[in-house]
Amino acid sequence: MAKISAIVLAAGMGTRMKSGLIKVMHPLAGPPMIAWPVAAAFEAGVDDCVLVVGHQEEKVRAYFAERGDISFAVQSEQLGTGHAVRCAMPELAADSTTVLILCGDTPLITARTLRDMLQAHAASGAAVTVMTAVLADPYGYGRIVKVQDGSVAGIVEEKDASAEVRGIREVNAGVYCINREFLEGAVAHLDNDNAQGEYYLTDVVCRATFHGLRCASYPVADAEEITGVNDRVQLAEAGRVLRSRINRELMLSGVTMVDPQAVYVDRGVRIGRDTVLHPGATVTGDSVIGERCDIGQGTLISSCILSDDVVVKAGTVLEQSTIRDAAVLGPMAHLRPGCELAAGVKIGNFVEAKKIVMGEGSKASHLTYLGDATIGKHVNIGCGTITCNYDGVKKHRTVIEDDVFVGSDVQFVAPVTVGRNSLIAAGTTVTMDVPPDSLAIARAPQVNKEGWKLRKANG
Repeated sequence: MAKISAIVLAAGMGTRMKSGLIKVMHPLAGPPMIAWPVAAAFEAGVDDCVLVVGHQEEKVRAYFAERGDISFAVQSEQLGTGHAVRCAMPELAADSTTVLILCGDTPLITARTLRDMLQAHAASGAAVTVMTAVLADPYGYGRIVKVQDGSVAGIVEEKDASAEVRGIREVNAGVYCINREFLEGAVAHLDNDNAQGEYYLTDVVCRATFHGLRCASYPVADAEEITGVNDRVQLAEAGRVLRSRINRELMLSGVTMVDPQAVYVDRGVRIGRDTVLHPGATVTGDSVIGERCDIGQGTLISSCILSDDVVVKAGTVLEQSTIRDAAVLGPMAHLRPGCELAAGVKIGNFVEAKKIVMGEGSKASHLTYLGDATIGKHVNIGCGTITCNYDGVKKHRTVIEDDVFVGSDVQFVAPVTVGRNSLIAAGTTVTMDVPPDSLAIARAPQVNKEGWKLRKANG
């Protein structure tokens, strides 16, 4: 079977972004921009990929560091697309016969379009296939010049085009399928005799026609796919399109979104059927949400695992935590990283938790801080409870065993352990371990001074 390699061009800084971060590393619906065309290429059937890097190459390398099917070529000076491909050629797999070339700043290109283009290229017998689109306003794009049989005779950049050529509405989308053997010779002989003084990859088409080889065009069905991202406005628009695609796939798989335009889900998030997402819900990272969950308005779920039938009420923030079946969280609760909640747990209004393990059926209904704690089954945590986990130097753990009832306004000065089936009276500061089946009370004696208010008023 013929082997296909991809080259993704990602060396430029992207000055119109007005950012200290290289353009292709700006996040888009989760991953950086460059991850989208790379993923589309692999989904379309390429076997390996060369990323042409330059500015901030270390950031691109770091993101793809664990991918054995991705290699890198450095373009130290950005001298044009042809020069970038020339830099990539030594890194291509030796046995690849076809090269798919695309840009790292075109995140809307789909795997289906690339797959269809690769198939059309293989069937046509052409040396080069150029993806094209017909635009109402083609300003800024290279124009496709064709001969009578429909073959591509050349691609003329805007700055080099005559008035007649500028009237052509079919444009170069910047995606190419090229036979490997021809490409190696073609990029080696490119020159920079043009208005920009750059080595244009588009000149490969002219070289092919000069040698009597056919250049085909592949018109993309949806011109939106070829949209490049050059500034923050286009970045936001690309994000809108990508999230719309993600939401559509989720809804078709059985997820309900009350208002899809107001729900924000990252690429890679998995959500089970019959789960409902309300307006303002944001689900990011590698989150997994089970079936029949209810995700309330204005919630943020970041890299969490939620099992089935979980309810997350409005305004709740969940980070890097695991929540089991039928747990109820919020409104306005905050799980910081490292929380593990068993089935049926309730974390209520204005409760904050960090690195806790909470057993089945336990609850903290309101106005509580639980940090670095292990809490057993069927424990009631009263309003205003605090685990005092930090002594100014180190964090310490609180352990509360099964069936403990904790009254309101209790402080646990860690490290401390409360034995099972105990009761902690309201207002208690627990500074030592509590044996099982015990009542713990630690309060100052109440003193009533009768008439004190009247004497104070009379001076």
